[in-house]
Amino acid sequence: MIARNCTAVLGVVVVLLSANVTALTEGPIALGSRLEPLIDDYLIAEFKNAELKLHPAIPREVSIVHDKPWEGNVCCYHTVFQDGDVFRMYYRGAHYDEQLRKSTHPELYCYATSDDGIGWDRPKLGLFEYGGSKDNNIVLTDMNYGSSVVYDPDDPDPERRYKSAYFKRGMAVAFSPDGIHWKVHPKKVFDRYSGGARGQPPLAGERPRYLPLSISDVIDVSCDPVRKVWMCYAKTWVDGPDGQTFWRRALVRTDSEDFINWTPARLVVPPDELDEVASLKRGAAKSGETAGGGTQGIHVHGGPAFYYNGIYFSLLQMIDSRHTGLMPAELAISRDGYEFERPFREDFFIPTDGGTSFDSGTIWTNATPIFLDDEVRFYYGAYRGNWKKGLITKPTGIGLGTIPRDRFAGIRPIEKVGQITLKPLEISQGTVLEVNANAGGGLVGVEVLDEHGHRLKGFSKADAEPLRTDALRHWPKWKETKLSDLPAGRYSLRVHLTGDATVYAMNLVRLAK
Repeated sequence: MIARNCTAVLGVVVVLLSANVTALTEGPIALGSRLEPLIDDYLIAEFKNAELKLHPAIPREVSIVHDKPWEGNVCCYHTVFQDGDVFRMYYRGAHYDEQLRKSTHPELYCYATSDDGIGWDRPKLGLFEYGGSKDNNIVLTDMNYGSSVVYDPDDPDPERRYKSAYFKRGMAVAFSPDGIHWKVHPKKVFDRYSGGARGQPPLAGERPRYLPLSISDVIDVSCDPVRKVWMCYAKTWVDGPDGQTFWRRALVRTDSEDFINWTPARLVVPPDELDEVASLKRGAAKSGETAGGGTQGIHVHGGPAFYYNGIYFSLLQMIDSRHTGLMPAELAISRDGYEFERPFREDFFIPTDGGTSFDSGTIWTNATPIFLDDEVRFYYGAYRGNWKKGLITKPTGIGLGTIPRDRFAGIRPIEKVGQITLKPLEISQGTVLEVNANAGGGLVGVEVLDEHGHRLKGFSKADAEPLRTDALRHWPKWKETKLSDLPAGRYSLRVHLTGDATVYAMNLVRLAK
């Protein structure tokens, strides 16, 4: 069935703040009821002496440590979402032997629940035997590699309310009425895949299973509420400058209305020359290897994506196999889900430092952050190992990082003084302004301009009562005037920033009559 209810399967992404100046006379924007992030040029006409700055997720705690025999030493693919009052988690269990260079027990999908999303219970389900016992939390054993779960409570077929997609030399899917008992679809829904050894691309008719820009073994599915389809962002391989196959990992997208029939994969995030530049700026040592040689370099290993407040957010898994071997998570953003901008290449959303903590080497993201009233939670799989010095290293588990609500990135002044001017807005009478900002270390002042860019009497910077605190919901005021008293029309807003102030998002809210 078509994905009618995409609110139950949350998904998200972010965009580059452009320095281009848009004339104030261009078409006005009518803001709806959602808070608009100030992280791209959708709202901004110009900015002066101001910069866009990422707000990394702050590590909070380890949610689950892989300490059961069937969970193994490879904590990567996982899904977390709220189902009523219960948090559900699905995560991969596998054990990889570095010396034998192969998995030493079957790929499993495990299940956990929580009342608060912090402490997790691994129920003994009694469904599958492992090590002579069914006292475990295994719910699926058919899988082979990357996988994800989505929840569709409005599917008219109760047997398909829970859906899973995973890699098994192609894409396989399974369905469940309760999220615990699963039935695997009899046929692979994506039969050809991108994988193999380096070499020349095959000629037409050779290797019929080879398909350029097909999916590979990292699969993440979520809901696109704009197009009302399921969207899958998957790893693929792109050819190198020497013409040989399987040079770098990249990200593709494929869509489906029924979770069974999927569109051809479309390249959305390839690696490029700017990745190497960003790596060197972060301090990675030069290896001396040429760009055309081998597969060593910067890879986009995967990119789970979710839609939130008008933006597709992708948490790219970036392997630096040439320099550090680490795989941190980078935030990328898009307004359409296909054309992505990457403004934060030099600052990772979930970083790795090569240290001794469980999440210091490799980060595995998902497409299901949890949005609460005042914070956003990001659960991620991790381990200390990396792609140069031994990938699998205990301990391994699922960590939790958070950001304050709607603070993926913000705009702050350069050298303590800056400003941004928004594009013309359609402002109705009886409207007030809501601002998400941290003015604890500075000031945020808002003035109102007419459609020609002239300041309005009573709404200038001098008339504004500046914001001075850190709050997710500020309500800017002026000394003797109210925004709600302005007649309906086209206006623009100019935000003045001083000190260490940062503004993250804005909204126009219509007062109830």
